[in-house]
Amino acid sequence: MKHILKISICKFLPVLLMGLLFFSSYNANAQEKDPKATWIWYPGDYEIWLSNKMQARRTERGAFLPPLWRYYSPYALVTFRKDFELPEEDKVAIHTEGDFKLQIDGKLVHGRPESITIPAGKHSMVIKIYNQERVPAVFIKGKHLQTDESWKVTFEDKEWIDETGKASDQSGTNWEAVGTWNFNTPEDLPSEFQLATKPQYVVESKPMGEGELVDFGRETFGYVKFHGLEGEGKVSLYYGESEEEAMDSAYCETLDHLEFDGSQAEDYTLKNSKAYRYVQIQTDPGVSYDSVSMLYEYLPVEYRGKWNSSDELLNEIWDVSAYTMHLNTREFFLDGIKRDRWIWSGDAYQSYLMNYYLFFDNASVRRTLLALRGKEPVASHLNTIMDYSFYWFVGIYDYYLYSGDEEFIKNFYPRMVSLMDFCLERRNENGMMEGLPGDWIFIDWADGLSKQGEVSFEQMLLARSLEAMAVSAEIAGDEKGQAKYQTLADEMKEKLFDVFWSEDRKAIMHQRVDGEVLDNVTRYSNMFGIFFDYFKEEQKQAVKHSVLLNDDVQKITTPYMRFYELEALCAMGEQEFVLDEIRDYWGGMLDLGATSFWEKYDPSESGREHLSMYGRPYGKSLCHAWGASPIYLFGKYYLGVKPLSPGYETYEISPELGGLEWMEGKVPTDNGDISVYANSREIKVSADHGIGTLKFESRSKPRSKDGEIKSLGNDAYEMEVQPGKEYVVSYKALK
Repeated sequence: MKHILKISICKFLPVLLMGLLFFSSYNANAQEKDPKATWIWYPGDYEIWLSNKMQARRTERGAFLPPLWRYYSPYALVTFRKDFELPEEDKVAIHTEGDFKLQIDGKLVHGRPESITIPAGKHSMVIKIYNQERVPAVFIKGKHLQTDESWKVTFEDKEWIDETGKASDQSGTNWEAVGTWNFNTPEDLPSEFQLATKPQYVVESKPMGEGELVDFGRETFGYVKFHGLEGEGKVSLYYGESEEEAMDSAYCETLDHLEFDGSQAEDYTLKNSKAYRYVQIQTDPGVSYDSVSMLYEYLPVEYRGKWNSSDELLNEIWDVSAYTMHLNTREFFLDGIKRDRWIWSGDAYQSYLMNYYLFFDNASVRRTLLALRGKEPVASHLNTIMDYSFYWFVGIYDYYLYSGDEEFIKNFYPRMVSLMDFCLERRNENGMMEGLPGDWIFIDWADGLSKQGEVSFEQMLLARSLEAMAVSAEIAGDEKGQAKYQTLADEMKEKLFDVFWSEDRKAIMHQRVDGEVLDNVTRYSNMFGIFFDYFKEEQKQAVKHSVLLNDDVQKITTPYMRFYELEALCAMGEQEFVLDEIRDYWGGMLDLGATSFWEKYDPSESGREHLSMYGRPYGKSLCHAWGASPIYLFGKYYLGVKPLSPGYETYEISPELGGLEWMEGKVPTDNGDISVYANSREIKVSADHGIGTLKFESRSKPRSKDGEIKSLGNDAYEMEVQPGKEYVVSYKALK
């Protein structure tokens, strides 16, 4: 049975639930007839271990700068179990990361064998692995027996031994599905994972004092490499996303100081990767080198989503957005590549959505979700931010909606419950979320934005998270939980409008402090309420004019919230207006020489003001994941593709030209692509999987020899789209 929210799922999607990782958790669709051996571990532990390593790499001018939140550790001792039947004798090889104890049919196998032979018949294998420094993991491969997703694992083995000395090998133990990724050979150790690299070269170099300033042509990420390096002395590197930053050795955000003693290799690669476009290199007189290049470091993912149109500026914006997204898709979805290099739940939520329209890399979603969640007990909000806990819940449901992966929710539902319990326990006497000591209320970077009292935006995210919990509880088979969370969600939505909706202002007010709703309207709750489908139709139209199109309401200057503002406008049918906004906002960054999109852009600023943030002259990230939102907007609201049921079993295509002469593109799914072409007189669509519904409007009766077109009245039409067939429709667009 497939589960969807008991509301308009298409509108719930935009900011509704989403999800995790490149490596672990398991491939939900991997019920292969001929399964392959892979490394397995306790679910979520590898993600935690790898994210700890990655996030600890951040430095600020050479100083170690760890994350602001709690670190978790993998379990040092875990037990794997498999019950199986062999049709014949099987010799299996055993590889582990850590010391191990092996039991076959309850009997201890002495020593540490590299392989064992198991006779035909029914058996059970239990292998306990200890590793304090890395994630305990095992790889077993025979002709018939191998480690794969069918194995179970526990960290709480309640083994006991009876009076005969026989081990029970199970006594009330809670066994869980194992975690995996793509480590499929004995030599491919999970603990030695590294991103891919490839050479990149300097496009321009110019003298700078006793050294040079090199330019790699655009924003990049990787390891600087010296060629023909000789001599003894000091070499200093000052990195910059801008030329100004690299030239400013006193205030650039990242740098390296190296000491060479003459024994180094002529081709020398720095040990730590950095983000930059420009690098200022200064050397002592005793050191020389012939040239500099770099090793670009990246996650090998395929650009499956595509976009092209009659507007070359929009095409460039899509290309730069895709590059920005790829730079920030690494071991996990990052916020930005220069400064933080951390996993922030709010940033990651948007990356999940953009990923579904660019890479459709489910593994990256799963591993990011698991790394963010960490382990029990829950002692704080994710990243210490209240809204970021809520984005995590909706991220999981979005992941399910796009991928159809029920097993992920079933396996990690208990972690959802414990985090939601923590959130609900922090409600005030009115049953609303209000910041307590240790809670960071973020919402957005905005001058003068008050976070005091009961903020309507937090209540709206809680309502949506509770709806996500209700859906997840149903998938997990928790009937009582489903009823509980749905009731809480309904109550929260009712309170939201009873308290914050103003009939006079035609908007949801921003906050209530000490029992009084303040006369303050912001865009946040109002735009989320549109694509959450929380408003009545007349309220939507009122909010559109009183808030979204009202210049008197404080404007948004971060691509982070611009993402949601433009989505709300698209959901209201304002595609032409939104394209003008995209041309102006993202095109404005391109006009200033951007080669990736920024953390924040304010057109009223000039010169070096565009580089500063957080009170630092180069504190702003010029390559931030949330700057890539046109990928999502173009795919969902212009090509018009969105899933209606989990895994794209059913989906909708509603092309909207928004004033373009023509557009074309592909939207990836877990089972192929959905292709769309549209101009004002013709629409072409095809798909590899699922049953689609093409929806469009036409001034005259449309025609197609490929399928049956149904009239819905008021110039609206629809046609069913079957997989493996191209459909061509002749029509006359209304606009």
